Amino acid sequence: MGINFKDAAGLHGDALALRAERTRILAANIANENTPGFQAQDMDFSAAMANQQALDQGDLGDGGDSARMYRVPFHPTRDGNTVEIGVEQAAFSQNATDFQTSLTFANMKFKGLAKAIAGQ
Repeated sequence: MGINFKDAAGLHGDALALRAERTRILAANIANENTPGFQAQDMDFSAAMANQQALDQGDLGDGGDSARMYRVPFHPTRDGNTVEIGVEQAAFSQNATDFQTSLTFANMKFKGLAKAIAGQ
């Protein structure tokens, strides 16, 4: 009988994948801070996680469309760029902290599995 690591990690594996995707989105926003007309995007983590859980249970979900959204700027610019560097940096920092938290939980689960396998 094999070990299914996706089941063993639980929702933390999905959370890590979604946090990595959100990191990519936020990094693209920061990289395009001075690109005229660039529309900053973000991910609704709760909606993405709910969609992933639905997919894991065999439901079709919505394909992840509800999770992606455009950011509405507090101070719009004349060139149409909606990236506000302070907002993006704060979101990136919070996402990095949340990623580390999920990684810590997944690590604890795998350490527990390793101990169980070793018979400790």
